[in-house]
Amino acid sequence: MSTDSSKPRHSTPGKPGRDFIAGYLRDIPRSGIRDFFDIVSSRKDVISLGIGEPDFVTPWHIRQKAIHALEQGATTYTSNRGMLELRQGISRYVRSQFGVEYNPETEILITVGVSEALDLAIRAIVNPGDEVLYHEPSFVSYAPEIRFAHGIPVPVPTRREDDFRLTRAMLEEKVSPRTKALLINFPTNPTGATLTRADVEGIAEFTKAHDLILITDEIYSELTYEGDRVSIAAIPGMKERTIFLHGFSKGWAMTGFRLGYACAPEELSETMMKIHQYIMMCAPILSQTAAIQALTTTSDTESMRASYKERRDFICAALNQAGLPCHTPKGAFYVFPYIGDYGLTSKQFALRLLEEENVACVPGSAFGACGEGFLRCSYATDISRIREATVRIGRFAERLRRNHRSAP
Repeated sequence: MSTDSSKPRHSTPGKPGRDFIAGYLRDIPRSGIRDFFDIVSSRKDVISLGIGEPDFVTPWHIRQKAIHALEQGATTYTSNRGMLELRQGISRYVRSQFGVEYNPETEILITVGVSEALDLAIRAIVNPGDEVLYHEPSFVSYAPEIRFAHGIPVPVPTRREDDFRLTRAMLEEKVSPRTKALLINFPTNPTGATLTRADVEGIAEFTKAHDLILITDEIYSELTYEGDRVSIAAIPGMKERTIFLHGFSKGWAMTGFRLGYACAPEELSETMMKIHQYIMMCAPILSQTAAIQALTTTSDTESMRASYKERRDFICAALNQAGLPCHTPKGAFYVFPYIGDYGLTSKQFALRLLEEENVACVPGSAFGACGEGFLRCSYATDISRIREATVRIGRFAERLRRNHRSAP
C-alpha cells in the first residue's frame, strides 16, 4: 500500500495530533463561557453571576411525574419524533402562546435540548459556502454550529444605544447573494434584548424579500417581562419559511432534563428528523414524560418570571449606580453592563473582578466581537447573593476609577 509522502504527519506514535483533526474544526475556539468557568471552578466562595441556569428546582409535580414513570418501568425508546402525547401538548401550547398551528404528526420533532434542535436545523438547510446571518452579541454556539455545517457565519452587530434590538436596516447591510438563512434569538442571551412588533414585521419582510429560511430560537420567550411578545413564525407568510425552536430548560427550570423541540413545515421537519434518528434516536422517555406534565400549567413559569423581574430591577439599578451603565433588559435573565470606560478589556475586567472580589461574570467578548466592552451578569441566583455581588462590583469599580484618577 502506497503512502502520500506530501502530507507528512508529525504526531507521536499512538497519540494522534493536530494533523489528524478535521481541518474545519482546528481553529474553532472553546466556549468562552466554559473557558472562563474552568478558572472559576478552581476558587472557593465565589459569587457566580455567570452560568445561565435557573436557580429554581424543577417544580415538584414535574419531578414526581418523572419519578412515577421510572417506577412504572418507562425506560424504553420512543418514536424518533418523540411521544405523540407530548407533541400534541406542544402543538396546543404553541398555538395558544404563540399563535401558530403545527401538526403534531408531521411538523413537531422532540430533541435533546434546543442545542440539538439548532444543530439539526442548520444542518438541514445549509450547504457548504452558504452564509447564515445572525445578530451579535449572541449565544456562543451560533457561529460554531454554522461552521460545523460548512456554512459561513455572518454576524450582524447590534448596539446598546438601540437596546441591542435587530432591525431590517441592519440586516440589509449584511445580506449577500450567498445568504441562505437568518438565525435570531429574542429574548436574547446575553443582552436580554427583545423586539417590538414593528421590528419583527420588518425582519419578516426582509426574510421574504430575500427568500431566506429563518431559524428562531425562542427558549427565553416565557421570560419576557414587558412589551410585545410576538413570534416571527406567527407573521403571515412566515410559518412556511420558519424553523421554530423552543424547549423546557429556562421557563420550567428543567436544564438537566435536556429537552427541546423544533416546529417546522413538514419537508424541513422530516429532513431534521432523518438526521436526528441517525445521531440521537430519540430524546429520553423520562424527560418527555416530565415535559408532558410541565405543559399542564403555566403557573410555574409565571411565578419564576415574577421573581426574575424583581431581581432584574434590583441589579440594573445597583449596577447603574455603581458606574456600570446598562439598559434594562425586557427578557431572559441577563444584564449586559458597559465596562468600556475602565481601560480594561472585558476579559481583563472579569478576571480582576474574580481575583479581587470573588465575583464571577462572563466577559462580553465570549459572545462575539461586538460584545467587547461589556460584561454578562446573570440574575438567575438568590437575591441576597445578587445584593452582595453588586456591593463587591461597586467597590471594584470605584477602586478602578480612583486608580485611574491618580495615574500620571
